[in-house]
Amino acid sequence: MSIHTDNAEERMMKSIDSLEYNFGRVRTGRANPHILDSVKVDYYGQPTPITQLAGVKVPEASMLVIEPWDKSSLNNIEKAIRQSDLGITPSNDGHSIRLPFPQPTEERRRELVRDCKQYAEECRISIRNARKDANRAIDRDEELSEDQQNVEKKRVQNLTDKYVKEVEERLKAKTEEVMSI
Repeated sequence: MSIHTDNAEERMMKSIDSLEYNFGRVRTGRANPHILDSVKVDYYGQPTPITQLAGVKVPEASMLVIEPWDKSSLNNIEKAIRQSDLGITPSNDGHSIRLPFPQPTEERRRELVRDCKQYAEECRISIRNARKDANRAIDRDEELSEDQQNVEKKRVQNLTDKYVKEVEERLKAKTEEVMSI
C-alpha cells in the first residue's frame, strides 16, 4: 500500500469510530454507559467525566447504576446528570444513583432512526471526502506513472466501497436495535 491509501484508510476508520460514538449516544430504551460520556461533574473545581469518579453498572437492560468511589461526589454527579441534556431523571439513594431508561414511543423510535440515518450519511460523506483527497494526492504525485496512479485509485475505491458497506451494516444493526421493543 502507498502513503495515499494508508492516509485514506486511516481517515475512513476515524469516520467509522465517529459513527460508533454517535450511535452510542442514541437512547434506545436500553441502558448504555456511553450515554454518560459527555456529562462532566464539577469535582474539586475540575470538570471530570463520571467514569473517572464512579463505577457504572448495567444491572438490567433498562437501568444504569452509578456508584461513586468518593461518596461526597454523589450529589455533584446527580446535579451534573440533571443539568445535562440526557432527559433522564436520576434517583439518589445515598449510596448510588440509578438512571431508569424508559422505553421510547413508536414516534420517538422513528425520530431516533432518522437521527441514525443522518449520522450514517455524514459518515459516508466523510469517507467519500477521504477518497477524493486521496485521489487528488495520487494525481499530484509525480513519482507515479499513469498505470500506478490507476492502480492506487482502484485501491482507494475498494477501501471506499468496504467502509461504505460497513456503514450500511452498522446502520442496519442500529435501526433494528432502535425499533425493537
